[in-house]
Amino acid sequence: MAAIECGKRGRRVVLLERSRQPAEKIRISGGGRCNFTNRHTTARNFISENPRFCISALNRYDQHQFTDLVKRHHIAYHEKKLGQLFCDGSSKQIINMLLEECAGVGAEIKTDVKIVKTEKPSDFRIHTNIGIFQAASVIVACGGKSIPKMGATSYGYDLAHQFGLQVVETEPALVPLTFDGAGAEAMKELAGIAVDTKVTFGKTTFAEAMLFTHRGLSGPAVLQISSYWQSGVPLTFDLLPAVRLGEFLTIAKSTTPKAKVSAVLSGLLPNRLLNALLSELGISGQLANLPYKTLNRLAHRVNHWQIVPSGSEGYRTAEVTRGGVDTRELSSKTMEVKSVPGLYFVGEVVDVTGHLGGFNFQWAWSSGHAAGQYA
Repeated sequence: MAAIECGKRGRRVVLLERSRQPAEKIRISGGGRCNFTNRHTTARNFISENPRFCISALNRYDQHQFTDLVKRHHIAYHEKKLGQLFCDGSSKQIINMLLEECAGVGAEIKTDVKIVKTEKPSDFRIHTNIGIFQAASVIVACGGKSIPKMGATSYGYDLAHQFGLQVVETEPALVPLTFDGAGAEAMKELAGIAVDTKVTFGKTTFAEAMLFTHRGLSGPAVLQISSYWQSGVPLTFDLLPAVRLGEFLTIAKSTTPKAKVSAVLSGLLPNRLLNALLSELGISGQLANLPYKTLNRLAHRVNHWQIVPSGSEGYRTAEVTRGGVDTRELSSKTMEVKSVPGLYFVGEVVDVTGHLGGFNFQWAWSSGHAAGQYA
């Protein structure tokens, strides 16, 4: 996106790509269909030490403008839940669209390039395995550390440090959470079960699906809250957000006292999960024989389940990297480094992290577009 916009201004542009193929993270995204943006994108969908930093770029190139570009290339798409837009066909359509746009403005793309050294005696000199490139401006759009098997490295942060810039500590984000010991054993017994849940950390809550895995918890709700979770602090899950179980069980005890608690709850929760909960709490038998205190204990366990993950699956499976180049170092209008004229940072390498659902791609388009107007 940055290369396209620079090229539109008549700039001579070369894009140096570390991988053998460009846009590999686009290729694998959205199950191969690329969740390329979200219809409801606002600054509230992003995490940053400066929550307002992203507003300027998002306003000047928004989700509707990118969707218009998709339409101009006759790429069919559809909307899934919560405003997520996906290609009807393949994510390669988005890649080809961007490559065609680059070609249309004369932006040259060189792949399998390893950058050895970047220096700035006056203009920038970029030493690579295929030669030295000299440029008045450099835009760093290399992403973060997530999914290293796709070629992700710490290059962007290393370059920021080289030029004396502050970098907000990086962490894996949008990542499954893991458990050790007894917690891990419990998760294995429940692996494969999916439930709609409401998960809370501090003042942040997400209501989406959760999946039990052999290592811990995953699914959209867990990936979302992972971007906020802090090690050692419990998360609170409501495993039955549509039902206040305490009230439900009180009414059931009054109207169907001879019914077994397992029968009353059957259909509300997956059977394996329900049986595990009842076994864990030592609850069985007819409602008439269960005191309200016991029923309330069960209700609290379901509606207010607190658990402390031991960690996450890390950058190996994280969809994005939280943290990055400190936004205080950059102009929110141009994405240029305030102290190093001609140097720009955009996308995931910056301390702006989107929620799950196409927001991180939109930040890439918006921030790349912003830098491309000035570099």
